[in-house]
Amino acid sequence: MTPEEIRLLYQYNSWANHRLLDACAALSAEQFTRDLHASFPSVRDTLVHIMDAERIWQERFQGRFSTPWLAAAQFPDLAALRSQWSKIEEDLLRFVSPLTPEELARVRDFPNLQGQIQALPLWQPLQHLVNHGSYHRGQVVAFLRQLDAKGVSLDLIRFYRERAAGAAA
Repeated sequence: MTPEEIRLLYQYNSWANHRLLDACAALSAEQFTRDLHASFPSVRDTLVHIMDAERIWQERFQGRFSTPWLAAAQFPDLAALRSQWSKIEEDLLRFVSPLTPEELARVRDFPNLQGQIQALPLWQPLQHLVNHGSYHRGQVVAFLRQLDAKGVSLDLIRFYRERAAGAAA
């Protein structure tokens, strides 16, 4: 992947996260935390997982590997989640902004969830992180529909079309 492609992918990731959080704003507090019996119990828990994965990978990109997972209960409402997530988003966008082709190709050590070190070129975990978020954002869109809330389209092509329309304006 080129630096331009990584930057665009991370702009998409931010766009999709914002659209999803905006859609979740229509949920009541009860709906936000209702156990829907999925891989992560609730909308809140799934959103915290997406956010926390971004935080943990950002730590890994900086060479820090021992950061524990956050508890979903630390985020009682959407506002608390948005506040924390905006800082993570800024850090990620700032990290990918100056990357060069050489930095993306450089092999670095990253731990997996079992603590085993894996040597990967930087572009692979960068790409993985956005793909991971897309998977779980899809789960949240399904949750919204289960809760009789309005779903939201997070398709990459929609992002490209909106960017093109904004550039033409």
